[in-house]
Amino acid sequence: MRFEKSKGFRGTVRVPGDKSISHRALLIAALTPGSSRLLGLSPAHDVAATKGCLQQLGLLLEESPGLTRVMGRTLAHWRESSGALQCDNSGTTMRLLAGVLAGSSFSATLVGDASLSRRPMQRIVEPLALMGGKLQATGQGGRPPLMITGSKLRAVDYQTPIASAQVKSALLLAGLHADGVTRIREKHPTRDHTERMLRAFGAQLSFSSGYAEIAGGQVLAPQTLAVPGDISSAAFFLVLAAATPGAELVVENVGLNPSRTGILDVLAAMGARFTIKPRHTEPEPTGDVHIYGGTLRGFSVSGADIPRVIDELPILAVAASVATGKTVVRDAAELRVKESDRISALLTELSRMGAKCEEYPDGFAIEGGRLSGAIVDSHGDHRLAMALAVAGCCAEGATYLRGVECVAVSYPGFFSALKRLLGGTEGEHA
Repeated sequence: MRFEKSKGFRGTVRVPGDKSISHRALLIAALTPGSSRLLGLSPAHDVAATKGCLQQLGLLLEESPGLTRVMGRTLAHWRESSGALQCDNSGTTMRLLAGVLAGSSFSATLVGDASLSRRPMQRIVEPLALMGGKLQATGQGGRPPLMITGSKLRAVDYQTPIASAQVKSALLLAGLHADGVTRIREKHPTRDHTERMLRAFGAQLSFSSGYAEIAGGQVLAPQTLAVPGDISSAAFFLVLAAATPGAELVVENVGLNPSRTGILDVLAAMGARFTIKPRHTEPEPTGDVHIYGGTLRGFSVSGADIPRVIDELPILAVAASVATGKTVVRDAAELRVKESDRISALLTELSRMGAKCEEYPDGFAIEGGRLSGAIVDSHGDHRLAMALAVAGCCAEGATYLRGVECVAVSYPGFFSALKRLLGGTEGEHA
């Protein structure tokens, strides 16, 4: 796919429903007796994997435009699947569903595609085993397939060795079916979508920055919930607008959960100008972001700030490449175990475009300047594909991006939305 440098543009976009929230809404609605209505779920292939697994487990989902009705049941009434549960490319599906099924009364095998089969699963196997769960990651080095024999769980007080919302969420969902009160303490605070979603469905739990606890044995109540726009998807448009002099963009009804708005904090540190118009506060804060193009400067991010920008670091690296000054990212080794090694792959492709990059075991440094068109590859990683597309829109000369089909994992309509925005039709929605 071909891209050229964009000029100042004006427009409005509305990105699809948040992928992280969509997974959690589906799983928790499925554990809730009765009919729940979920509005605006993400169309991502990853979310479709969660739906498919729930259907394999005997749950009924009814789909209509913009609405998914979930006929939930308590876990005791879920049905054992006749075959392996297909998680496709979705680590969130596999890890969170494992937390649920650890406390079931049956056995299950969770499998994924080639990419997911390379991702680490011991990070959930070990703490769930402390709760009495019987799980085994049978792939080399503790990787999928994941075999689960449902068992009676007991509460645990657990300190996470890595900052992972998926690990925390797996333990909270297991804790919902465990005897006693499960407590999770985090090395660094991570996104709290699971806690908010459980509370929205009537669960009694306590949570604060870096801490969560839940009592087992609770029965949830069905709900009607709307999923806000995905800020991780919005990030690509926000960076493109911020890095394009004369551009002006409004991203409507996007999720503004403080655990996910690190992208806005970094853009502010880079000198980007934007305003926020709040819309809702519960169960997730949402609003409109109005951003203006200009000149950006380099930034530094590390430590406790990394979990708040972990998914946005690829597109922020593009911003760093066209900014003035140096950018340094540390404590982000988690990037190496995503759909690709996002540190190595990203720097390889940005270097092809002329970026001056230095690779660290846990991050990178980029000396800002300018990008030039080149032939680049997505490495089969949806976030790299979208980041490199934006890089092509910031580069001098034509950029050719290979492997664009992988964007369907999180944002199937991304390229169409980008084309409409740069076509200059003000007010058009993506």
